[in-house]
Amino acid sequence: MLGNENAIATIAVKDIKAAGKFYGGTLGLKPADKQEPGTLAYKSGNSTIFVYPSQYAGTNKATAVTWAVGDDVEAVVQSLKAKGVAFEHYDMPNTTRKGDVHVQGKRKVAWFKDPDGNIHSVVNG
Repeated sequence: MLGNENAIATIAVKDIKAAGKFYGGTLGLKPADKQEPGTLAYKSGNSTIFVYPSQYAGTNKATAVTWAVGDDVEAVVQSLKAKGVAFEHYDMPNTTRKGDVHVQGKRKVAWFKDPDGNIHSVVNG
């Protein structure tokens, strides 16, 4: 039923202005054509990221959005670090860490948080 429909990543934030600086400035997402008052919408590839104010911002302890960046994981990590993004480090079975990148066989992934503590990642696949 929904397999042919586009999905939208929905992210709760406390401060919509700070979120705009992070998602638009730091991450370099482009504003979507359609914007709703009091919220933000961004295009990311063929996907949409919807950012809205909520008292529950940052309470999700799991990854909210993952970007598949192919072989550019290390380059994306370095670019984001240069913009002040701090990366998370997790202890996981069968995983080694090379700097901020977690490696499981051929899989590479790095996690970071937005200003409200929402967890995001970049992955090579």
